[in-house]
Amino acid sequence: MDPRMEAIGIAADYIKEKFSGNVPTVGIVLGSGLGRLADIIEDQVVIPYRTIPRFPVSTAIGHKGNFIFGKLGGKWVLAMQGRFHYYEGYDMELVTMGIRVMKVLGVEYLLVSNAAGGCNPEYKVGDLVIIKDHINTLPNPLIGKNFDEFGPRFLDMTTAYDLELQDMAAEIMSDMGLKIFRGVYFGSTGPTYETPAEVRFYRLIGADLLGMSTIPEVIVGRHCGLRVFGVSVVTNEANTQNNVKTINDEEDVVVQANMSADKMTTLFIKMIERL
Repeated sequence: MDPRMEAIGIAADYIKEKFSGNVPTVGIVLGSGLGRLADIIEDQVVIPYRTIPRFPVSTAIGHKGNFIFGKLGGKWVLAMQGRFHYYEGYDMELVTMGIRVMKVLGVEYLLVSNAAGGCNPEYKVGDLVIIKDHINTLPNPLIGKNFDEFGPRFLDMTTAYDLELQDMAAEIMSDMGLKIFRGVYFGSTGPTYETPAEVRFYRLIGADLLGMSTIPEVIVGRHCGLRVFGVSVVTNEANTQNNVKTINDEEDVVVQANMSADKMTTLFIKMIERL
């Protein structure tokens, strides 16, 4: 057996033992400071990453490092309370391992969230932005021998972010009284924040949101045949000038994400109810 598939299978078997025969249909990835959604999952079972054989451990600030299984919006869900990043030193196989494990466990929908810098001048701190597309400068997680068990060698990404799920989210956000934004997420390796010159360049080529995650998970989710929805919480307005008064701070990013977590939580619950 392919050792990669063996590791995924071993991790999935360990997690499945905690489900008492129930099967999650929705997978959720919670970004920096957004892990509080996991607190309201009903009948929850907490599975720390560190206890799962062959599975990596989150080291990033604001990422608790647990799988949370239970009911949300009337459906069985499996949430990742903390993700993995390329900048932590993990290769892309480990960064995205959780998504493939979710697929093996029965997940059909993938909802991903992140804290992002807003380089679109219309965005303000605290806004929720539906991700409609992305620009990737991270290593592609499908490089290497293809996982034929999951998907094709060459993956179409024309509608990577499910159009029906985007429309559903926009309708719910309207009902919540929120401004409806749809933006392009730009993913870079980090862990440095972008320079003002980089921000201006990324905006010029079509970026609305800047971050260091999400895209590898989306690519692997689509490769696995999952229907994917993504949302960013704008936690800082990207700097376009070399001004010391506008420096980025990782702790403030988490604080701002926490302040907007309730809106994102409501959005996800209402979406899950409709799936």
